[in-house]
Amino acid sequence: MPSNGSSSRRLLLVTAACLSLWLALPARAEWFQQNWAIMGTEVGARIWWQDADQAAQLLALVRAEMERIDTVYSPYIDSSELARVNQLAASQTQTLSPEFARLVDKALWVNRISHGAFDITYASVGHLYDYRSGQAPDDAQIAANLPAVGKLHWQPHTRQIRFAHPGVKIDLGGLAKGYAVDSAAALLREHGVQHASVNAGGDTRLLGDNLGRPWLIGIKNPRPGPDDAAWQSVVKLPMANEAISTSGDYERYFIDQHTGERVHHILNPATGKSSHGLISASVIGPEGFNTDPLATAVFVMGAEAGLAMINQLPGYEAIVITSSGEIRYSSGLTPPELQ
Repeated sequence: MPSNGSSSRRLLLVTAACLSLWLALPARAEWFQQNWAIMGTEVGARIWWQDADQAAQLLALVRAEMERIDTVYSPYIDSSELARVNQLAASQTQTLSPEFARLVDKALWVNRISHGAFDITYASVGHLYDYRSGQAPDDAQIAANLPAVGKLHWQPHTRQIRFAHPGVKIDLGGLAKGYAVDSAAALLREHGVQHASVNAGGDTRLLGDNLGRPWLIGIKNPRPGPDDAAWQSVVKLPMANEAISTSGDYERYFIDQHTGERVHHILNPATGKSSHGLISASVIGPEGFNTDPLATAVFVMGAEAGLAMINQLPGYEAIVITSSGEIRYSSGLTPPELQ
């Protein structure tokens, strides 16, 4: 990905580039795409390949990898490694698998650079919310569970984890999808795929470009009007061989019947309540494993602090939409009106 100094043209909507590369691609190749309901969201992959049967096998690999990650790290599957840790780590130290340890290491890194805005122990309070039935914990329940947030002992060299409070629960939802799209894209690359898009909810990982031109990735309008399409982009970004993750308050939410407030799933670990100030935060970078948790962190931190953090990370950019509808950009991006 270009450094901050050379990425000011990112928002230019490039429509014709490297056409000679497109003409050089195999004439019989075509796009193949499948979508599945995995990890509590819609997951999909689109690949450019020359054989339909082989394409089906490649897409099956993507699906299997997504299902594997969900099976291991879902808090809702009793047999998952994550569920076992949540059940036992408060009473006895648990040794994690190398992959699980990588996820914890990543989570704690983002926790440090975001000054606690991203915290996998938010689930100590987060598990009290039921978005399907529109139920939120009351202030007393939040106050009783909030002391468990952050109470985690981690030994990276031995991969050992221990909860320092009986109420601790962890949830990897803020980085597992980004990790999953990276992992699935790596499998495709290993099998020779050069042009592909893998997505899981708000996370997308791109392989190569879109046949000699950039992929144009839209950021969803969080507040479409009554006459707008259900999915309408507010910004389109030309991208190639990188990742983008978006966190928004429109993904899982309900309206509190008493206060009229939007209660959504992106909780501020410091308060145990939905974060307000932003309605969308998108982060662009080389890896979904980073852009996914960084997008959540930026959302919780807010426009000023969140963009300041991204501006300190070489190779990463961000676009945020405030509750007033203002679109703001990290330092390496040029707003469309300034082009």
